[in-house]
Formats: sequence, C-alpha cells, structure tokens
Amino acid sequence: QVRLVESGGGSVQAGESLTLSCTISGVKVDSACMGWFRQTPGNKREEFAVAMIGNAGTEYDDSVKDRFSVSRDNAKNAVYLQMNSLKPEDTAIYSCAADSRRTGSDGTMCYRRDFMFQSWGQGTQVTVSS
Repeated sequence: QVRLVESGGGSVQAGESLTLSCTISGVKVDSACMGWFRQTPGNKREEFAVAMIGNAGTEYDDSVKDRFSVSRDNAKNAVYLQMNSLKPEDTAIYSCAADSRRTGSDGTMCYRRDFMFQSWGQGTQVTVSS
C-alpha cells in the first residue's frame, strides 16, 4: 500500500519562501513519477501538476516555472517542493501524488495529468498574504 504524507505548509507573506516535503512509503521515489498538485480556494484540484519529477528530470507548469523547484531524496524516500517568490495566487492546498506505473525511464514517460497518478496524500495548506 502506497502512503504519502505532506508537511511544511504554512502562512507567509508575498515574496517569501516555503519548502514542502512529501514522505512516501510503499513505493520508491526513484521507481515512480512524483507530482505536486494544488487546489486553490473555491476551486477543484488543478488537473495538471505544478511540478513533477521522474528519472528523466523535472517539469513545471508555466505559472511556477523559475519560482518553484522539485527534488527528491532517494535515501529518505521523499520529494520536496521549494517555493520561492510566493504570490497570493499560490495560496492553495498542495498535495503530492505518485504514479508508480511509470518512472520516466526504461521506456516510460511521466505525465503531469492528474489521472495518471494512483496514490495521493492528504495535502498541506499554503497561504500567501499580500
């Protein structure tokens, strides 16, 4: 059974930084595509991951490119989302997800679309005030 637990959310001012963590059990992070999704207030969870990491590298949504950075620690079996220059519109519940059927290597590709992911965490709240 795959389990994902996010941490690191909080309330910050615009321009500040936060780092989210996602610890995983049941699948190795280097044997899966890992994504970070968000759900902004009053909206459904976005269909595309804002950031994704697999064995072929990383990919970002245009809205966070150059501000967010996704990484993983294979030894700790964890994935991180470094968020810099935060904006009020980044306010959301951030969830990590795992696609354990793909790795981004060995002939498989990672996709940012939500229905490609089988396992989800509960999410952590990030609030950015102006």
